[in-house]
Amino acid sequence: MNFAELSIKEIRELIEKMDEIPKDFLQWLRQDSRKGVQELARQLEGAMARQARLAEQWEAMTQVERALREEGHAHLFGIDEVGRGPLAGPVVACAVCLPADFYLPGLNDSKKLPASVREGFYDVIRRDALAVGIGIVSAERIDEINILEATREAMRLAIQNAAIEPDVCLIDAVQLPDLPCKQLPIIGGDGKSVSIAAASVVAKVTRDRLMAEYAVQYPQYGFDKNAGYGTAEHLAALQRYGPSPIHRRTFTGVKERA
Repeated sequence: MNFAELSIKEIRELIEKMDEIPKDFLQWLRQDSRKGVQELARQLEGAMARQARLAEQWEAMTQVERALREEGHAHLFGIDEVGRGPLAGPVVACAVCLPADFYLPGLNDSKKLPASVREGFYDVIRRDALAVGIGIVSAERIDEINILEATREAMRLAIQNAAIEPDVCLIDAVQLPDLPCKQLPIIGGDGKSVSIAAASVVAKVTRDRLMAEYAVQYPQYGFDKNAGYGTAEHLAALQRYGPSPIHRRTFTGVKERA
């Protein structure tokens, strides 16, 4: 291909249309002495390197899933929760079952992803997953049974609310007693398993949206910005206004619920 016959705009449009970059494409670009084409080559090289890193990361984060499928397990549930540490709001758990051919490079622990990326990934996961279940346990319930038991309760609810039965549950760190299927607690699982990472993304986006709704009801606490965590502004609001109905009394030290 003679790139000298194409304008820089035409070369850029050609790149955008490609599903896969030919092996010698960068070499062809580098043979063109135009500065604009050389800049395109540098940009493309960087993009290809990022894609390669993400593909390598995906390979590492699907090792557990591939091994379980080779054993004959089809419905692998990734399970994670969000909201164990905040002073206010519920704990939210999610159970996600991904198809074997699911591919979403860059999927990782939701805390490591920008909000805009999480939102986009959330849409893809909800669209393509075989099943998604959500479990929500209120602040009042957290005060009744403690945060660990509330986390387990939310996870059980998430499993129950999924459309299919799990063969294996991959759980971020927590172990669920009496679960009627194989389970694999994985410490730091949201960064080691794509199934758990997918659950962490859905749980995080779900809870953030809930807290944004609570921010409309209780605007003085800034729940849309702090998601119920104890930021300086949140603590100052607690000092000034006292706790709201969604604050955790066992976390804030207030004994009686308003």
